Amino acid sequence: MRHLRKVKIVATLGPASSTYDVIKDLHQAGADVFRLNMSHGSHAEIRDRHRIIREIEKELASPIAILADLQGPKLRVGTFANGQETLIEGASFQLDLDPREGDVDRVCLPHREIFSALEVGAHLLVNDGKIRLLVEEFGTDFAKCKVIAGGVISNHKGVNVPDVVLPLAALSQKDLKDLEFVCELGVDWLALSFVQRPSDVTEAKALIAGRAAVISKIEKPAAIENFDEILTVSDGIMVARGDLGVELPVQNVPPMQKRMVRKCRAAAKPVIVATQMLESMIDSPMPTRAEVSDVATAIYEGSDAIMLSAESAAGSFPVEAVTTMHNVAVEVEGDPTYTEIMNSSRRRERITVPDGIVSAAREIAENADIKAICCFTQSGTTALLTARERPSVPILALSPLVDTGRRLALTWGTHCVLVEAVHRFKMAVMAAVTVARDQGYGTADDKIVVTAGVPFNVEGTTNILRVASCDERLLSDTDSE
Repeated sequence: MRHLRKVKIVATLGPASSTYDVIKDLHQAGADVFRLNMSHGSHAEIRDRHRIIREIEKELASPIAILADLQGPKLRVGTFANGQETLIEGASFQLDLDPREGDVDRVCLPHREIFSALEVGAHLLVNDGKIRLLVEEFGTDFAKCKVIAGGVISNHKGVNVPDVVLPLAALSQKDLKDLEFVCELGVDWLALSFVQRPSDVTEAKALIAGRAAVISKIEKPAAIENFDEILTVSDGIMVARGDLGVELPVQNVPPMQKRMVRKCRAAAKPVIVATQMLESMIDSPMPTRAEVSDVATAIYEGSDAIMLSAESAAGSFPVEAVTTMHNVAVEVEGDPTYTEIMNSSRRRERITVPDGIVSAAREIAENADIKAICCFTQSGTTALLTARERPSVPILALSPLVDTGRRLALTWGTHCVLVEAVHRFKMAVMAAVTVARDQGYGTADDKIVVTAGVPFNVEGTTNILRVASCDERLLSDTDSE
């Protein structure tokens, strides 16, 4: 399927979107990538959704990416004797390792690692930051705090620790089991939660062993501080604004989002903007104007993908939410201002031969009457570099590898088509012309740009470019290789 826009849409599956018909409707409405949230759903439910996606992919002959999102360590308080308590601003409240039920003065926090990393003046945020505690004294098994912002605290509410780097691995025991399960199942992308340092990513990649590409979720202040190093070792980035907006002042998140998107674009690595994009559509068939503006902002920034969470997983209007995102994207990308922003924010330096080839392909396509850039890609690198240029014409990524085609479903402006392996450049040109015509990108009167690497099927060898006519009769048998 060809979605007539460049930004990609990630839709989370859940109770509201677990049947064949609904998942197919989501894909046809515009979902390019389906997210399996490992925080919810049994392995049997995840397996069933995976099976349905692959059946739809086969029926529609359209590569679909599957993203498995690991839960990560979850820090939660224990239980209260009364089920809940109300903390008053200015009062004292203690968190400790005592397993007894809590009261208005204390509660168990069964995470020894937190206490070992604390310092006086650190903040502890409970229930998505609704309750804020200031550490005044601590030991190896307790933290005496002052209530800065009070409210109701109840059983098993989550705790965020924004001011310190916690000595916790990004992969919990549950994550390790889930990681192996989804890799054996066959997913294309694996999202890693609770990333604080680049070693969190490299350790996960060692376990994944190439079976999936890795997306680092940026949701901790430590990840912001180490972002450049994390980006280097990651295959993609998710700007997870939920926890990020809890652990940092909310006004800090928009400029951070913009900087991270630009750095990902410069590195030619996909970036997803996520969390609460169309939150009101969980219960309403129409979004708020502010939500539409938020989605539009992410698109204007040049994000590769925008994501729906509860809107498509548990909401009453999952297909409508995807349709809304699609319609906003089409409108934004048709705005002349969008093209101006893409042009002005493009990376200028060119270091390698592949950099120069894809830059030249974009310039030729935009300065001549070219309908598409067709790139042959084994690993996906050529398509990623081409997408980094943010050309105004479509990108056709041709690959003999289904895994590459699926992963590229997350990449901006890229429509991937599976083709037979080629061994000569003339074969590549003929295949590109055939695909361009069959997929509706050009007629016999049109031209396309074809890029490839010689020798073929070797990663990182993009070194050749040709402008080709879509009239196959003009491809002479005497053409040079």
